Formats: sequence, C-alpha cells, structure tokens
Amino acid sequence: MNRLQHSTDGLTISSKDGIVNHVVEDSSEQLDVVFHALSDSTRRSMLHTLARRQCSVGELAAPFDISLAAASKHIKVLERAGLVRRTVHGRTHLCRLDPRPLRDCAEWMDFYERFWNQSLDALETALLQEDRDE
Repeated sequence: MNRLQHSTDGLTISSKDGIVNHVVEDSSEQLDVVFHALSDSTRRSMLHTLARRQCSVGELAAPFDISLAAASKHIKVLERAGLVRRTVHGRTHLCRLDPRPLRDCAEWMDFYERFWNQSLDALETALLQEDRDE
C-alpha cells in the first residue's frame, strides 16, 4: 500500500441491501418515547429507585425539590414510555418498574456496538497490515 494512500474499505459494514436495523424500523416511535423518558435525570433516578422496589408518588418525589404534581408529570412520561406501571389503592398511587421497553433500547444499542466493534477490528487489521508493510 502506498504510504500516502489510506484504505477504509473494511471500515463499513455493508451487504447487498445496505445496513438495515430492523429494531429501529419496527419500533422507531416507541424508541423515541423511551429515549425521551430516559433523557431526564430525575426520571432516570426514579427508575433507579423503582428497580429496587415499588414506591408511591410521594416516595418518588421525596429526594427531589419538586411538587407531587411535578413528580406525577415525570411518572406520566415514564408510563407513556411503558417503563412504569401505576396501580391505585385508595388515594395511594403505587408505581413499579416495567423493564421490557429497556430491552428494545438495549437491542438497538447492541446493533451499533456490533457495528463499532467490527469497524474497530477492521481498523486494527488495517493498521497492523500497514505496520507490516513498512
């Protein structure tokens, strides 16, 4: 290989149909809703708490300097994303984590992890070959 010429042929994953991510195509809108819900640190903290146990809205609001109404709005965003299930017992609203939507996000991220791993492996191979050629 000419030292002034660099090849990137092995750095792109392709097939005759191009790169296709079926997880994104099949559930793009749901992924948008879940990633939106996860984009806020208060909601992520609430999910972390719910991963340990179910809680009331008041218990979820307690660590933050927010009203119960604000906490309820955060919980509604998490519910729309399918990450939280709420049950009502009298005046108490109990929330619990539903991790299933996170699995779809993990599958979406796994696709890109494989892409980058393959790309970095190809880069390593190209660099090793360049070293050998020198």
